[in-house]
Amino acid sequence: MNPTPDAHAGMTRAEARSAASMAGIYALRMLGLFMILPVFALYADHLDDTTPALAGMAIGIYGMTQALLQIPFGLVSDRVGRKPVIVFGLLVFAAGSVVAATSDSIYGVIFGRALQGAGAIAAAVMALTADLIREEHRVKAMAIIGMSIGASFALAMILGPVLNTWIGVPGIFWLTAVLAVAGIAFLLLVVPTPLVTRRRRDAEAVPAQFASVLRDPQLLRLDIGIFSLHLILTATFVVLPLALRDLAGLPASRHWEVYLPVLLLSLPMAIPFILQAEKHRRMKQVFVGAILVIALAQLALYEFHQQLPGIAVLLFVFYTAFNLLEAVLPSLIAKMAPPDSKGTAMGFYSSSQFFGAFVGGALGGWLHGRFGLDAVFLFCAAVALVWLVFAASMKNPRYLSTRLLKIGKLSDEAARRLSQRITAVRGVAEVVVIAEDEVAYLKIDQHALDEEALNALAASEA
Repeated sequence: MNPTPDAHAGMTRAEARSAASMAGIYALRMLGLFMILPVFALYADHLDDTTPALAGMAIGIYGMTQALLQIPFGLVSDRVGRKPVIVFGLLVFAAGSVVAATSDSIYGVIFGRALQGAGAIAAAVMALTADLIREEHRVKAMAIIGMSIGASFALAMILGPVLNTWIGVPGIFWLTAVLAVAGIAFLLLVVPTPLVTRRRRDAEAVPAQFASVLRDPQLLRLDIGIFSLHLILTATFVVLPLALRDLAGLPASRHWEVYLPVLLLSLPMAIPFILQAEKHRRMKQVFVGAILVIALAQLALYEFHQQLPGIAVLLFVFYTAFNLLEAVLPSLIAKMAPPDSKGTAMGFYSSSQFFGAFVGGALGGWLHGRFGLDAVFLFCAAVALVWLVFAASMKNPRYLSTRLLKIGKLSDEAARRLSQRITAVRGVAEVVVIAEDEVAYLKIDQHALDEEALNALAASEA
């Protein structure tokens, strides 16, 4: 086994810069998608041919193209390179933004939003990050990207209403096009080009694993979970801006006054529950409890969406649970996926998230037009309750972490023997040694791991 020198040291400066750069590029794209969420329902009335159903479709359609294309884009990047795929995706995203900005018809905006989603760079970004970061720091790099997505969402909820006052929704679309072009420049000028491009099973989808991952009932429960969460989020914002303006009497220019304190308070409120879930090993209890809170918040919004104080308080409750679930769900995927299938599991998880946004927008808009604004909140509560049933039947997760060891070139027989030796180390729960990847994928119990024995084994194989 040939661990990289200083494997237990922190990220190098180049690795930290690469991780931050990739997080920035991905977050800029998501910022452009999210900024429309709190303002588009108010803008749609000004477009030709608008109906509530078509307005909802315009909000969520990006999720369908993103869900369909992100895994294929990742696979293509294995063949043609990461950067060309990311540049192409950002150009498509920018083109979709321009189409949406210049459209006077709801159909033009729907097409533009679909194009935005078709710039599906998520898998290619993760793959490039994996190429640039050593195995032992890859989880940390992915966490940085995940945090940047969360930050971009929170910022978008505040910036969207403010920018809408200054430059309008067309201006926001133009700004997202500019951000995409800036992302291309940043990618080409700042992000290093990896010397070697190869498929990393912890960060990329592997076609040979598709069937086994899709048959795994525990992973499917989590896919249903992220699908439901983003369905509820998107459907809620199909009607929430209208409730704030038309029922609660808050002008659109002041909606940020609700979103800003709600987000600032809900983010730290979720942290103690995240600590309970991870450190005190109460993951399932916290997870199921947060889903119940989502359902109750939506039921309460059904009853109290006419008053501003009620909306503000319930939005705070909703976002606290939402932030908690956004943190817990990827952790559950990492715990439950086989050690060498994490990339594939995360690929389908991410696709489920985007498909949930599409269904939430489409169904939310249709329900709004057919049955009225309050029906959307009732529907979201029903979705959360169905999700609760699936979550309650989930197995308790094993509290395991992922560890990758670089093993160098081995024959299949040597890889098998090495797997047996690693498995014998106390605290190692699962091992998959992939000779062609030159990597051993481990699931470990951090509290029980015999670190000295694992290090000694690594040294003996060096």
